[in-house]
Amino acid sequence: MPMNLAKGCLLISDPFLPDPHFHRSVILITEHGDEGTHGFVLNHKTALCVHDLFDDFECEENVLLGGPVGKNTFHFIHTLSHLNGAAEILPGVYWGGDFEMLKFLFKEGLTVGEKFVFIAGYSGWSDGQLEEEIKEHCWIVAPGNAEYVFSNDKMLWKHILSGLGGEFKWLSNAPEDLRLN
Repeated sequence: MPMNLAKGCLLISDPFLPDPHFHRSVILITEHGDEGTHGFVLNHKTALCVHDLFDDFECEENVLLGGPVGKNTFHFIHTLSHLNGAAEILPGVYWGGDFEMLKFLFKEGLTVGEKFVFIAGYSGWSDGQLEEEIKEHCWIVAPGNAEYVFSNDKMLWKHILSGLGGEFKWLSNAPEDLRLN
């Protein structure tokens, strides 16, 4: 069932949203307030791995494209509750923190059993902008959870939308090109 916009929720793009940056996107909202909204696309994988961006970071995880804003910025979401400076987004799910400490933990093998998502760029909206887009049916707001955040599922958009049931289940099966229907 769709919900209100808040930190930790997911934005599911309408299947007919014309913006190519957000085609069938699932976005985790990390900040929402008077100054706007910030989040990361969870299902647009790049061909890059973390080590491609940082020679001194021993990590072969793929990097996601978090959105069209600040593509030269680097972010990470994780389950390391003890990482200095990390902000909790959902229970047990954190954003950011001490990057040097993170690199050290990877180098020393102290991240076994933890989960990570590495992201270049982000998605952002000014105050009220996203609410207007939701009213225009560009986005569906859904509850977030760690399973979705760390799923690495190519079909994440379809699975979440289908799981909402009703008209959303129908929308999850809409063809990418309506001329093919």
